Amino acid sequence: MAIVLSGPGVDGLGEAVGVLREWQYDGAPMQLHPGDLGWFWRFGAEATAAAVRTWSRDGRMLAVGLLDGPGLLRLTIAPDARWDEELARQLVEDVTQPERGVLPEGKASIEAPMDALVQDLLFEAGWNADEPWTPLRRDLTEPVRDPGVRIEVTGPEQAHVRAAVQRASFDGSTFTDEHWHATAAGLPYAEARCLVAYDGQGEAVAAVTVWSAGPGRPGLLEPMGVHREHRGHGYGKAITIAAAAALQEMGSSSAIVCAPSSNAGAVATYRSAGFHQLPEIRDRYRDA
Repeated sequence: MAIVLSGPGVDGLGEAVGVLREWQYDGAPMQLHPGDLGWFWRFGAEATAAAVRTWSRDGRMLAVGLLDGPGLLRLTIAPDARWDEELARQLVEDVTQPERGVLPEGKASIEAPMDALVQDLLFEAGWNADEPWTPLRRDLTEPVRDPGVRIEVTGPEQAHVRAAVQRASFDGSTFTDEHWHATAAGLPYAEARCLVAYDGQGEAVAAVTVWSAGPGRPGLLEPMGVHREHRGHGYGKAITIAAAAALQEMGSSSAIVCAPSSNAGAVATYRSAGFHQLPEIRDRYRDA
C-alpha cells in the first residue's frame, strides 16, 4: 500500500491526538506530544487542523507533523515505524517538494525523533544540524513535595490572569483571554491544566500549562513562564514543582520539558525542580 500524506481536517484531529498519546512512552526520545497540538489550539480548531499533516499506510497513521510557525515542521513517527525506509524516504520527499504542501521553498527546519531513519536521510539530502535543545525529565513515581507558594488551577473566570502572566513572561507574546478559552475548548485540554503561582501579596507571578498523555505515559510542560517583574525569587522552580505534582495527580509516569540549550537559566530552573538533563537534540535545517 502507498503512503498517503493528508491534512486531517477538524474531524480528523481526534485521531491525530489519539495516536500521539499512544506513541508517548518513558524512555522515548523527545518528540511531538499531544500537548504541543493542545497549545497550538489557542488559534482555534480550524487553524490547528490546517497546521497538521499525517502520513498513513493501509489506513494506519504512521507519522504526524505540526507546522508550528513559518517553515518549521515538528514531526514524530510511530515507534515501530522509525526505521521504515519507505516511510522515511516518503517523508523526505514530501518535505523537500513545496508543491506537496508541507514546507514552503527556502529556509526550513524539521524537528524529528533522534532515533529515526529520517534524520540520516535529511542529512544525506543536505539538511544541517541546528542549535541544540536540552530535554529534561522528572520521574513521578516518588512523591512530589509542596512547591511552597499558593498555586491555583485556572478556570474560565481566571483566564485573564493566566493570559496576563503569559504575556508578561514571554517577550512578544500576544496570548489573550480568547486564546485561553480556545485552548481549553481543544481536545487535548481534556487531560490538561493551567496553573498560576501567587506570591505573598497575592500577585500572579508564574504560570504553566501541563498536558497528560494518559495514565502511565509522560506528561508535558508547555509552556512555563515567570513574570518578568518577579524573576529571581524561585517562582520558576515553584511552578515547575507544582506542574510535576499536577501531572502526577493525573497519572503521568513522568514529566518532560525541553528548552534551548542556550537558555541556561531555564535549564537550571528545571534541574532545581528535580528534572534530569537528557542528551541534547537538534533540529535539521535547510538554508534559503
